[in-house]
Amino acid sequence: MAYNWYPGHMKKAYRAMEEDLKVIDLLIELLDARAPYSTRNPDIDTLGRGKARLILLNKADLADKSMTEEWLNYFKKKSLTVMKLDARSSKDIRPLQAAVEEACKEKRERDRKRGIINRPVRAMVVGIPNVGKSTLINSYAKRAATKTGNKPGVTKGKQWIRLGQGLELLDTPGILWGRIEDEEAGFRLALLGSMNDEILNRQELCIRFIRLMQESHLEALRRAYDITGEMGPLEALNSAALKRNALKKGGLPDTDKAVGFILDDFRSGRLGAITLDRAAEA
Repeated sequence: MAYNWYPGHMKKAYRAMEEDLKVIDLLIELLDARAPYSTRNPDIDTLGRGKARLILLNKADLADKSMTEEWLNYFKKKSLTVMKLDARSSKDIRPLQAAVEEACKEKRERDRKRGIINRPVRAMVVGIPNVGKSTLINSYAKRAATKTGNKPGVTKGKQWIRLGQGLELLDTPGILWGRIEDEEAGFRLALLGSMNDEILNRQELCIRFIRLMQESHLEALRRAYDITGEMGPLEALNSAALKRNALKKGGLPDTDKAVGFILDDFRSGRLGAITLDRAAEA
């Protein structure tokens, strides 16, 4: 299955971002902590050349803690300011201002030498769809500053949000890249919900996820759905449907429902803390 989704509003947003970057000091890039490599838009490196950078590993509560630490070290070795967080948690949001200042310290020093003091940092929040950009801004602002949702494509226009005297944020729509060459990365993006499910073969996606879990997180499958390592795809879906009492007329397993709740269980973290990308393979 090909994994590509690049609707017209993304092309338009990319062109607008190129123009907006002329007045931006800092790029705040949100990645999904479960797949920090796969959820990095390679176009952002081109767009953000010469700008201060801050990497945020969002949804860290859903990721494997030890692997998140490996990813933090990975980005630090690249001399990037990075922190992990759950954008819904006020506790995790508090250290964000310090991270912004750390990422912008060279910019602050240049301003000081030019006699510019206390000018707000102008930051652009970027990332792929459904990675939590609007949730981050709302939590930071402590109010519903932008429209949020759990489906990709909710934010379709740019929005400036002023946060006190020290920071101005520009929210942008989630943007994928025009052609996803890495098929494995495309699979992971689809699995995380960063593509529109309506363009995907959800059963094929779910079966591939089950195979992955049979190799790496078999106990979670057993606990949730009574799926064993020896089961084939259809048998596994039948087992999950029976476990959840998802039945058609006549008592037959409803595999369509099983596909839906298995994907939802992963995306919501009900299957446990699971990281798809390994820093050692980046």
